[in-house]
Amino acid sequence: MGQMSFFSAEAMQPGVADLAGLLCASGQVAHFARRAARLSVVVGESWRCDAVAEAFAERGIDPEVGVSDEEHPLVRTAFRTDLTSLADAWTRDTSKAVPTGLALDGASLRLWTLATGRWMGNGYVLGLDPMAPETHEPLVGALTRIGLPATLLGPRADGPGIRLTGRRRIGRLVELVGRVPSGAAEPYWPV
Repeated sequence: MGQMSFFSAEAMQPGVADLAGLLCASGQVAHFARRAARLSVVVGESWRCDAVAEAFAERGIDPEVGVSDEEHPLVRTAFRTDLTSLADAWTRDTSKAVPTGLALDGASLRLWTLATGRWMGNGYVLGLDPMAPETHEPLVGALTRIGLPATLLGPRADGPGIRLTGRRRIGRLVELVGRVPSGAAEPYWPV
């Protein structure tokens, strides 16, 4: 059995800052009078909705579960003051932007994986926000800085997403994101 990484999701105490992983995916933030913020994410499968709702609860946040305008599962928070700094960090002017020097860890990668992670052939893909293409390259850089160099996938390559290939890289991702959250997640989870 290998040694657990210090940066593994399972080695860290859950915190609000971990929710940045949802913003790496298609998560959105909305401000309310610059005093509170709301985080929401639309996901593709119901198991993802359940897992994200559970992640919110682990961080002391009551999840609101619903359906998007496009009839996809949606999880969001209420407007909260403790989300303001996260929302501010991920907003430039009025657009979603990756904070300069974003430092990903196991907890934020786990949330990103919960929201959009999937297998594609022999590679593992972390989905990106199609409405925020300016976030794609900085997120590739953030993954590279933690030893997960990856390839950016465009819409024609079943993206947008970031594809990780190779045993060593996928093994490192597995080490960071921890165990599969449920039986329904097994076909999607990195192993």
